[in-house]
Amino acid sequence: MDKRAFERVSANIEGKFFYGNSIYTGEIANLSENGIFISARLCFPFESKFEILIPVNEEILKIPVKVSRIVKTDDFYDGMGLELLERPKNYLEFVSNLKVRCQ
Repeated sequence: MDKRAFERVSANIEGKFFYGNSIYTGEIANLSENGIFISARLCFPFESKFEILIPVNEEILKIPVKVSRIVKTDDFYDGMGLELLERPKNYLEFVSNLKVRCQ
């Protein structure tokens, strides 16, 4: 089994994401410096690109991502693994602060 390049941090954050002309919501279940897992009852095609919005204090982080994994249990989609296409400094600081709080 491959080890992840970055440690995942558990989260319970409502994220919004845009795909096409629609806005969707899902729960960010965990994240790292390089990826996000969002639980949602829908999944976009593998390699789809879009922006996810994450509320952090008074700021909204806009993170460009692409679908790198789709999770399906029985006949239901559970969520998507998202790879970050850019790693903005404020996002990396957010993840770092979450890690400190979880220790």
